[in-house]
Amino acid sequence: MKLVLGLGVTGFSIARFLAQEKIPFKVADSRQQSERSSRFSEKFPTVEVCSGAWDISVLDGIDEIFISPGIAQKESIVVWAREKNIEITSDIELFSRVVQAPVVGITGTNGKSTVTQLLGEMARATGRKTAIGGNIGKPILDCLEDDIDLYVVELSSYQLDYTKRLNLLTGVVLNITPDHLDRYENFEHYTASKLSLYRYCQNLVINIDEALIPKKSSAIHFGIDMPKSDQDFGTVTCHGSCYFLKGDDVLMGVDDMQLIGEHNVANILAALSLGDQIGLDIPSMIECVKSFKGLEHRLEWIALQQGVEFYNDSKATNALSTVTALKALTEKHENIVLIAGGVAKDESHSELFELIDQNVLAVVLIGQSAVEFDKGIHQAQTIHAENMSEAVSLAKDMINNGVILLSPACASFDMFDNFEHRGKAFKKAVLDS
Repeated sequence: MKLVLGLGVTGFSIARFLAQEKIPFKVADSRQQSERSSRFSEKFPTVEVCSGAWDISVLDGIDEIFISPGIAQKESIVVWAREKNIEITSDIELFSRVVQAPVVGITGTNGKSTVTQLLGEMARATGRKTAIGGNIGKPILDCLEDDIDLYVVELSSYQLDYTKRLNLLTGVVLNITPDHLDRYENFEHYTASKLSLYRYCQNLVINIDEALIPKKSSAIHFGIDMPKSDQDFGTVTCHGSCYFLKGDDVLMGVDDMQLIGEHNVANILAALSLGDQIGLDIPSMIECVKSFKGLEHRLEWIALQQGVEFYNDSKATNALSTVTALKALTEKHENIVLIAGGVAKDESHSELFELIDQNVLAVVLIGQSAVEFDKGIHQAQTIHAENMSEAVSLAKDMINNGVILLSPACASFDMFDNFEHRGKAFKKAVLDS
């Protein structure tokens, strides 16, 4: 008997797959009877559902557990399972057991969704039937189809933690910075989780600018500098303009991309490197780069109103993401009002506060961290708002031309369901006002 742990999106996906394959299973979720468990029981009326606090008896007769990535390794049910030597498996590994087409894996602290989507669109532009999933969009098991030519899969560290066997044609760890440290003993353990992706890759793509990623002579490298070999990707600045390169070959001007910021230059280089590894032709990939507008909630341009541009960067749930957004915008704009705050992660905010004091006109603070953030900001004007509508209204009153940026540097669950809910609230407040 199999056990599905967790009744979130991933748990439902695993359950659908097991039911389709006629594999006996039951499910357990630490939440009390909820709308989610009721929906599950309607869809799978013959499957046993164990709700409420974990109980070791739920493991009786279980030979394998398929776990949702949101369940931490330190939770009692996971500890009990390991003591009983019950195999614990991710949906990613389950997918790998049955998939027939080549798979590309993408992870990193920041940028993985952008690279995943862009690479998927590049592959589709060359005529390959491509599925994009994993930690982005659809759970990967829901993407399984017999006629798929290529799977482009975003992988979180949580998913990698519960994966021991995976077959990737190629893959990349984009970058590693402190994040999710509430789930890991220390930063080194988080780093090891990310780097584990390379154990499963036939061909490696490596960010040469990322000090924490070991360099391999057999890998394809990319970075914000001249490529070291004809197979590597990079950039060069000449006569005041910057260009993408493969080896010595100029591919396109950086100004020709619709995305903004050096971090997106790195993201594009990563996608080009991966695409080259799987045989996508360069001209088609370049056309995709030129037309790619990015993903919702990731430094997403919303509107221009009376000389003020609005950007939605709700996906910025850590300090570095907001630092990155601010650096991208300060390249072209002098006046910036930042909307920030929420549930702060266990990380240093000193670089963020210093950048705010140097480059931001004012900050509208929201959520649980507002008071603490206010203490760290010394030069920029600060004001507090109770909700997103008020935050946007206050921000508009503080600027005549320039940029209003939502980039919270925090998780969202004190005020919103998730970062998508927060971003949509921001866009509604902007467009309705």
